[in-house]
Amino acid sequence: MGREIVIGLVGKPSSGKSTTLNALTDANAKIGAFPFTTIDPNKATGYLEVDCACKRFGLEASCKPTYGYCKHGKRGVPIMLLDVAGLVPNAHLGRGLGNKFLSDLTEADCLIHIVDVSGTTDSEGKATRGYDPLQDIEWLQDEIFRWILGNLKERWGSVVRKHVGTKSTTLETLRAQLGGYYANKNLIAKCLDDIPNLPALQHWDEEMIETVVRSFMKHKFPTVLAMNKMDHPDSDKNVSKIILRYPDSKCVLTSSITEILLRKLAAQKYIKYEPGTEFVDTKDDLPDEDLKPLDDKLRNRIENIRDLVLYRFGSTGTVQLLQTATELLQLIPVYTVRNIHNYTGASGSEVFRNCLLVKKGTPVISVARKVMGDVTIAAIETVGGVRVGEEDTVDVNKNDILSFRIVPGSHN
Repeated sequence: MGREIVIGLVGKPSSGKSTTLNALTDANAKIGAFPFTTIDPNKATGYLEVDCACKRFGLEASCKPTYGYCKHGKRGVPIMLLDVAGLVPNAHLGRGLGNKFLSDLTEADCLIHIVDVSGTTDSEGKATRGYDPLQDIEWLQDEIFRWILGNLKERWGSVVRKHVGTKSTTLETLRAQLGGYYANKNLIAKCLDDIPNLPALQHWDEEMIETVVRSFMKHKFPTVLAMNKMDHPDSDKNVSKIILRYPDSKCVLTSSITEILLRKLAAQKYIKYEPGTEFVDTKDDLPDEDLKPLDDKLRNRIENIRDLVLYRFGSTGTVQLLQTATELLQLIPVYTVRNIHNYTGASGSEVFRNCLLVKKGTPVISVARKVMGDVTIAAIETVGGVRVGEEDTVDVNKNDILSFRIVPGSHN
C-alpha cells in the first residue's frame, strides 16, 4: 500500500520553526476529516495548495473534498509534516535530544530547514546580532552526515566480510545497511549511479565511504532552505551569501510571523487575504465588503506589511514552502473518482472528493492498489472514459484523474 509521504521541519530554537509549522497547519484550513491513520505528538497535517482539477472543468461550485479544502479552485491537499525536535550541535554524539532528533529524521522524505537569515539568533537560538546563518546550514548537513557515517563505519569490517562471503551485489549489501533509514532499493540505486567509476565494495577506502554517504544524503534528505525573517534589514546580505554557497539548493524566502498575523486578521474580519499572494484588502479598499474598520495603528501595520513583505517579495513565502518541497519530491495530485464522466463519488453530485499525492511516473496500477487495496481491477479509465493500461504512468495533467472498475466480488 505504501506509506505516507513525510516532510520534516528542522531548525534551531528561535529560528521560527514553530511559527512556520503553525502557518503550514493552519487550523482554519482543517475543513475535511482526517486522512492519516496515525498522528504522533510530533506529527501534524499540512496543506499543500494546488490548482484543483475542478478548475479545469469549471466545476468549482460542486467541489467538496473529503479531506482538506477547495476554495475557488485552490485546493489544500493534506500532507504529513514531522516536527523534528532537539536540534543542537553534536546531536550525532547524543547531545541534547540528539538521538531522538536523528531517529525522527529518518522518517522524512524531504526536509524543510527553517534558517533565521536575520542573524539575530546564535547557534543555540539566543538573541545576538551579526551571527552568520550559513553556519546553521553547514552544521545541520554535517550532523546528519556524521551520524550516518558513524553508524556505517562502526560495523564496516563485518559488512565487508559478509558481502564477500555471500557474494552479494553492492546494492544488496547497502540496502541491508541503509534500509533502516526508510530507504528503498530504487533510492539506494540512484545514490550508487551518481558515483562515477565506483569500485567493488570491498575496495572502498574511507574517502569512498564518505562519498557514498553524501550521495545517499542528497537522495534521502533533499532539503528546502526556508530563509525566514526575510524582512529584517540584515537579511539581504545573508541570503546572498547562502545562495552563492548553495547555488543548487531550493531556497524560499519567508516571513512566517507575518503569515500568522495576516491569517489572524483575516479570521477576525479586518482584512481579506489570499495566502500565497501579495493581495490584502481592507475596508478602505473594499467599502462594500463585510470588513471591520481599521484604527490608525492597525492601518499603519498593514501598510508596513504590504511595503516590507508583500509588495517586495510577492508573498510571505509560507505557501510556497510546501509547493517547493513537493516539486523536489516530484509529487503530483491525482484525483480518483467513481464516475469518470461527471467526476462524482459513490453518491451525490459533489465532484473530485478524493485526491492523493503520487510521485510523477508512478504506474496507475500502483495508485489503484493504494486506493482500492488488494482487489482485482477490471479496468482503469481517465478523462472521457479513455482506457488506461496498468503500467501507464501519472504525470502533470495526464492520467491524474482516474476511475477504477473492479471485478465484482473481489473485495477481501
